[in-house]
Amino acid sequence: MNLFRKNGVKSFWPVVFTICAVFAFLAVFSPAVWAQGYKEETEKTSDNTEAVVNKKVRSEQYSEMLRSVFSFVEQNYVDELDAVKLYEGAMRGLMESIGDPHTVYLDSSEMRGINDTTHGNFGGVGLSISKPVVSTPEKPAYVEVASPIEDTPGWRAGIQAGDLLVSIDGTATPDITMEEVLGLLRGEVGKPVSVTVRRGKNIEFTVSMIREVIEVPTVKYGMIGSDTGYIRIIEFTPQTPERVQQALDSFTEAGYKYLLIDLRNNPGGLINSAAQVADKFISEGVIVSTRGRYKEDTVVFSAKKSKTTIPADIPIVVLINKGSASASEILSGALKDHHLAYLVGEKTYGKGSVQQVVPLNLNNDGLKLTTARYYTPSDSNIDKVGIPPDREVLFPPMSEEEEKAYQKLVESSVVENYVAEHPGMTKQQIAAYAQELQKTYALELRVLRKIISNEVYRIGTQPICDLDYDLQLVEALSILRNEDFKKLMKKTKTISELQAEAKAAEQEGEAKK
Repeated sequence: MNLFRKNGVKSFWPVVFTICAVFAFLAVFSPAVWAQGYKEETEKTSDNTEAVVNKKVRSEQYSEMLRSVFSFVEQNYVDELDAVKLYEGAMRGLMESIGDPHTVYLDSSEMRGINDTTHGNFGGVGLSISKPVVSTPEKPAYVEVASPIEDTPGWRAGIQAGDLLVSIDGTATPDITMEEVLGLLRGEVGKPVSVTVRRGKNIEFTVSMIREVIEVPTVKYGMIGSDTGYIRIIEFTPQTPERVQQALDSFTEAGYKYLLIDLRNNPGGLINSAAQVADKFISEGVIVSTRGRYKEDTVVFSAKKSKTTIPADIPIVVLINKGSASASEILSGALKDHHLAYLVGEKTYGKGSVQQVVPLNLNNDGLKLTTARYYTPSDSNIDKVGIPPDREVLFPPMSEEEEKAYQKLVESSVVENYVAEHPGMTKQQIAAYAQELQKTYALELRVLRKIISNEVYRIGTQPICDLDYDLQLVEALSILRNEDFKKLMKKTKTISELQAEAKAAEQEGEAKK
């Protein structure tokens, strides 16, 4: 078959029949995927044979065309081309065509970044980030902060979930790749990196951070007063279940009466880890289930009574927000559906899919591929929907005047200089300085105290919680200590019930139009 003709004279013929090479390549890195593809084509009823054959033929034709176009372009373009760049571009395009932001091609740098994050041995600033693929004048592809990792330079600089990184060391982020972004943020430990942050519509400021060795954090815990155990799960790693158990054991020794689990800004992690943590609270039934393309890919994580380590009569509140995603939604969803915890805060991110990282072993690159969706115990998928709290508690938005005052303050060095001149400031001193600042900057005292505290603790470890600033945490404690918890829990609904109500309300609204 003559696929291409150039100037009516020169013809291009593929040297190798492409489908053989493509299938051989796939079989090397993922025999399971190959087996599933073959199974789909063979396990069809006889009356559908023609359709199945046509589908397979089309697939082979497209695969052959991809290989042929790659070879033709490489050999006939006016300038000599880099095969690696062509390959990476084709792989990115292939993954992007699926339309799933969580299914992506990972070049060697990005794969190294995933491994670095897993092992915690890279110099960086500790921000979990994402970046749109396409950048337009109307919607520039700024880097978006999913969540800062606690006790890292980014976290201590006050960068928050939802912030946009407009530039890094003077390089605008919309027109560079994620690989280039990571290359700019990561680097030699002890060296500075400067980022310009956009918050909301009008606030923009620049912060400088010193790179540190970033270790994947997992759990922080402590007692709030003499009665409440507080666990902040930062990310779900293989060590998380063990660290959570250590926290629970310490609370038992302290004689706790209430438990507060903080999942805010937790971007997720390992589904196995989330299920094992949930198993400490749930004595029986489904924790989470995953469903892939084939029936046998369904996996159900069920609770075992022998794994339950927390008394059933301990009231539990879970804090969530828009930065709570993936595995943190698995835990909060499981506790909610089993009526074991009361959720406080904001609706979660809504990531109800499961990804697998597949090494390709050609250039130390790989794929991150969505292979399944997960479902809560009430059989609900929360992808792009999220989990609503039982009680919504929002931080009050700033007025236009407050935004201007905030930007003016963070762009100045007023707080930084004052704290440097007054090391070791106490809470009373922070409060007094906030009152003084308010005479110049028209902001809530609560916000001013937080800005000062961030600077005070910039070179140290922040307290485990901030009862002065954190309205959601204060409300959670009030619920545990002052309200009839059993009565509250009787009114809670499963995620499935909430989704059914939302759908009915939507249909009713459509009917009225």
